[in-house]
Amino acid sequence: MLDRLAAGWSPEQIAGRFQHEEGRKVISHETIYRFVYAQLKRTNDTKWRLYLPRAKIKRGWRTKGGWPRTNGKCSIHDRPKDIASRQIPGHWEADCMLFRTPGPAVLIAHERHSRIVLAIPQQRLRAQTVADSLANLLKPLAPNLRQSITFDNGAEFYRHHQLTSQLGIHTYFCDPRAPWQKGGIENAIGRLRRALPTKIDPTALPQQQLDAILANYNNTPRKCLGFKTPAETFNPLHFGCESTPGSSPG
Repeated sequence: MLDRLAAGWSPEQIAGRFQHEEGRKVISHETIYRFVYAQLKRTNDTKWRLYLPRAKIKRGWRTKGGWPRTNGKCSIHDRPKDIASRQIPGHWEADCMLFRTPGPAVLIAHERHSRIVLAIPQQRLRAQTVADSLANLLKPLAPNLRQSITFDNGAEFYRHHQLTSQLGIHTYFCDPRAPWQKGGIENAIGRLRRALPTKIDPTALPQQQLDAILANYNNTPRKCLGFKTPAETFNPLHFGCESTPGSSPG
């Protein structure tokens, strides 16, 4: 149990995963919470707090430069209704994780059905490099697993049409100042903040370390997936058969 707490799993995820693996209720999340708080009180060691989910950290600095309302933008209100249900794979949300120092960022792509996350560091949030990076992330996937992407109105997504012309991906945009309209990726960024705090320079992060962070995220069970992991949900779709969960498709 402690190794899973140390890996960032919440008590609810641990209890649910035990039940998924054993086919019966092994321990409740309330019991795990009580255990951690008891250790905190007994030892007076604040490190035990790190075993519990923390509040989401503010996402940091971001350029608010606007961009034309035209350029082929399609509103989220024109997005097919079945995308909102999360029942159909292949529909993504994209955003950038920002840091204390202006410039460097991590481009995040979140698949709505499986909750799998892909990521790639960015030296600068330039529209062309962001479009190229997203294309490189999604190109290896089958067309049915890269049907659409939903963005906010950040200037870094100005060249969204490139994804449509190159990969046939439909692009949609949230209303201004409405991050809840892509709540999946907002939640993912909040979770990833535990391993990628605002004080770091993400471009200095070794690729092996970023891969390990993504592997941990994608192999953590989710209540919304019946306590399966994003990798367990996505990999059979990507590879066409049951496979060992990995950090990302490829």
